[in-house]
Amino acid sequence: MSLVVKICGLSTPETLEAALGAGADMVGFVFFPLSPRHVALETARELGRLAAGRAAKVALTVDADDTTLANIVETLRPDWLQLHGRESIARVRDIKQRFGLPVMKAIAVESRTDLGAVPGYAAAADRILFDARAPQDATRPGGLGVPFDWHLLDAIAGDRSFMLSGGLSIANVAEAIGIARPGGVDVSSGVERAPGLKDSEMIRAFIRAARGAESALPHTKVATA
Repeated sequence: MSLVVKICGLSTPETLEAALGAGADMVGFVFFPLSPRHVALETARELGRLAAGRAAKVALTVDADDTTLANIVETLRPDWLQLHGRESIARVRDIKQRFGLPVMKAIAVESRTDLGAVPGYAAAADRILFDARAPQDATRPGGLGVPFDWHLLDAIAGDRSFMLSGGLSIANVAEAIGIARPGGVDVSSGVERAPGLKDSEMIRAFIRAARGAESALPHTKVATA
């Protein structure tokens, strides 16, 4: 299975085209007003049309209610829903059933104890995304540009069913892939000139770095649970 590369927080046609042209597998759109990457529904509609059939469209939400999710689904027609808040296992299961879309659940990681909830969420969601835990005073749960200790995932390193996020950049993505050997990587602030302002060349460079790191991995078959 090839490494999935996701560029998240896209908000302009130019940077979306950079991601698509460089071969991103997933493109993410943030629907969270407190984020500098938040996009309005009409903007998402136009970006979604550009991405349709070229990469999987991912709608990122944070503890969104059903009405908000329904509006996003109707407008963007996403291929995935990414739940980046404090959604319970039951809520994840309900959203998946209600909207009939694959669900990616973000798990915030700071210490090994944070991994205790993974089996329950993995049973409810289609994919787990490990992200760095935000500080207590943060106004948003992700996109803060801070990595966590990837060695915390040693017990599941090589399990291709999870994705890795949190502070990834052109400079460290190869190291992250080498340590955690995830099924995919997800970047947002690591390809920005300033919060919310994506840089097309940084996007292309990140994708090149991720693909290069993948090709350098030993080609051994890893069993997954």
